[in-house]
This record gives sequence, C-alpha cells and structure tokens, in this order.
Amino acid sequence: MEIALVALAAVALYVVFIYNGLVKSRNMAEEAWSGIDVQLKRRADLIPNLIETVKGYAGHEKSTLEEVVALRNKAQAVPSGDVAGRAAAEGLLGQALGRVVALAEAYPDLKANENFLELQRSLETVEGEIQMSRRYYNGAARDLNVKVESFPSNLVAGQFGFAKKPYFEIANEADRAVPTVKF
Repeated sequence: MEIALVALAAVALYVVFIYNGLVKSRNMAEEAWSGIDVQLKRRADLIPNLIETVKGYAGHEKSTLEEVVALRNKAQAVPSGDVAGRAAAEGLLGQALGRVVALAEAYPDLKANENFLELQRSLETVEGEIQMSRRYYNGAARDLNVKVESFPSNLVAGQFGFAKKPYFEIANEADRAVPTVKF
C-alpha cells in the first residue's frame, strides 16, 4: 500500500513537472509572438512617413504607394493570434515596401533626401529586428511543438488542451529563391 502511494505521488509530480514545462513553453511562444507583433507595429508606423516622403518626389508612382498603404491596412487587420495570416499579409507588405525603396534609384533627389535616408535606415533596422524576432518565435514554437508531440508529454498536453503553434514563415516561394548574381 505504501509503495503504491509513493508510486502515485511520483507519477503526480511527474505530471505536474510536464504540465509546468508545457505552460512555460506556451508562454515563451506567446511572448515571442508579442515581440514579432511589436516589430511589425514599428514597421507599420514608419510606412506613412515613408509614403509621404516618396510622394513628393515620385507622385506618378501613385499605384505603388497606394498598394503599400492598402497592404499595411490589410496586415494590421489580421487578428493577432492568426500567425499564418499575419505572415502572409506581412510578406506581401514587405515586397511592396521593397518596391517603394527601389524607387529611390529612379529619383536621385529622393535618394539624397535626408528624411528618406533616415526612414530607409529605420526600416532596415526594423526589418532586422523582425528577422530576429521571427527566429526567436519559431524557436519557441518549435520547443512547444516538440513537447506537445513527444511522449509522454503529449499525454499531458492532450489532457490539458495544449496545441501546436504555427511557424511564422515566408509564404511566397519567390522570396525563398537564391538570387542570381551575374558579373
């Protein structure tokens, strides 16, 4: 009888240990997603200033500028917990932003504008932060997903409703392609 109680207590402690590990992993993934969300918000906040600066120099590129604004609004409308939807919307926004920044090559005055250069530097910094945040989130999601799928923690995860987290991935295959360099 005493051995059975000790064994039962050991199993109960083990379940608590697994449960706490799952809670920690889930919280790490949610905190990591929050980091991505903050960086995406910083990028979204830069866009109006970038658009206004470019408008003064490249007014006839109106469709490109309107596309960026529309994609920014679409990305911000995606619910915070929709990782896949947000990744897809932000991927499209990133492509459109790349086209706006590329406009500077066609407009030397814009390329030399201090405000545009500062916005471009800020955007590059934020893009780097987004990449770091994405790697951190994907690592936290991976750790949680391993625990949710691995035995015996999958038994505890299933009983307490823990679910896998989606990865924040590049949705456009063209963005994954290795660029061609010709000399």
